[in-house]
Amino acid sequence: MTHAITQQPPSDGSKALYGGTSSRRITVRDIARAKDRGEKWPMLTAYDAMTASVFDEAGIPVMLVGDSMGNCHLGYESTVPVTMDEMTLLSAAVVRGTQRALIVGDLPFGSYQEGPVQALRSATRLVKEAGVGAVKLEGGERSAHQIELLVQSGIPVMAHIGLTPQSVNTLGHTVQGRGEEAAHQLLRDAKAVQDAGAFAVVLELVPAELSAEVTRSLHIPTVGIGAGPDCDAQVLVWTDMAGLTKWPGRTPKFLKQYADLRTALGNAAKAFAEDVVGGAYPAEEHSFH
Repeated sequence: MTHAITQQPPSDGSKALYGGTSSRRITVRDIARAKDRGEKWPMLTAYDAMTASVFDEAGIPVMLVGDSMGNCHLGYESTVPVTMDEMTLLSAAVVRGTQRALIVGDLPFGSYQEGPVQALRSATRLVKEAGVGAVKLEGGERSAHQIELLVQSGIPVMAHIGLTPQSVNTLGHTVQGRGEEAAHQLLRDAKAVQDAGAFAVVLELVPAELSAEVTRSLHIPTVGIGAGPDCDAQVLVWTDMAGLTKWPGRTPKFLKQYADLRTALGNAAKAFAEDVVGGAYPAEEHSFH
């Protein structure tokens, strides 16, 4: 049975992750305190300074510079081709565009799978060159040694289990954790990343009841995407959330679109083009003399 987490707002609203008034950077310690008081919080992806500044002003407390940039920003068919150079460049832009949010940079495919030393080298680059406050990497038990070394070296780590998009060639895009054996493995993965020192863990495409069980069993926050309502936080890819992504066929079941930016931008572009072709732009008020 799933038990909803009761929201317990902090007695001092300034300390809330969403809606708080503090202008300093949010840290992983703030994330831990939010778990202690039962506060739920939102996370969005961001890939550029301007969009990140909008989300920062809106109060989004955590932004992920995700390797989802491959699909929705760089034109790749998956996250796999994303490079450390691309990740570093866009992470730095997001950091420059924000003042309050905790910025988490993804470690792309091939940047940590060789082992802990490679992971440390890659994560150090994101921290030093891009200025992120934390990194994220995929994998449960198989990535525990990488997480442990990063944390011991002073780099906060957000883990990611369930559907791990970098493993699309192996896992496909199916719900993970169905069946007794798969559920037990997901629980082992969750506890392994917690024991290794991760400050939070993303649960992607996981049955709601299993996500609720994981959330109850961990003392670190869970961040859900397609993982039901009982996670401590929820994350969406911003271009999906705002209706900018073009989905052939139907949108994922877990996705709720909060705007239709694709139509709005298209209409704006058409209006501009028609004004130019018809001679309405630039008008007298747009001209210098």
